[in-house]
Amino acid sequence: MELLTGEFKVTLDEKGRISLPAPLRRILNESKLKLTQCQYDKCLRLFPNNEYTTLLEEIRSNTNIFTKKDRDFRRRFFNSYDVEIDKAGRIPIIQGCREFAGLSRDCVVLGQGEYIEIWNEERYSQYLLDSEDDYLAASEELGDKLKNIRSVGG
Repeated sequence: MELLTGEFKVTLDEKGRISLPAPLRRILNESKLKLTQCQYDKCLRLFPNNEYTTLLEEIRSNTNIFTKKDRDFRRRFFNSYDVEIDKAGRIPIIQGCREFAGLSRDCVVLGQGEYIEIWNEERYSQYLLDSEDDYLAASEELGDKLKNIRSVGG
């Protein structure tokens, strides 16, 4: 699958639906998706079914149902909702997910490679401000890793 990328401003309608941007719909090339809550960032994630199934299998294989921390993680991560893209390119977002992510009229949809994030626009703007230092540090660290990989392989 081609990577899902881009940042798009969308509107949550009065029926609790958002329109998925056409560039993302073309890449997804499927109508049924999995919607999950991202506990860390208080946003929503939208996965193609095959990506979600693969990720769940990896998590299942690397967690232990006999440890509390793994059970706690699995309870939150394995909690997903089936959503279907309608003929107009919209997906419904259930009330509980809208409340969790603080979604109101103005939302941001972000392609994140193999999945999509859905954010409240104000929360996303605040996240960008609050995480600037972490982003810069991660950029430098990744740059060093890439440089080392290139020097070893080249």
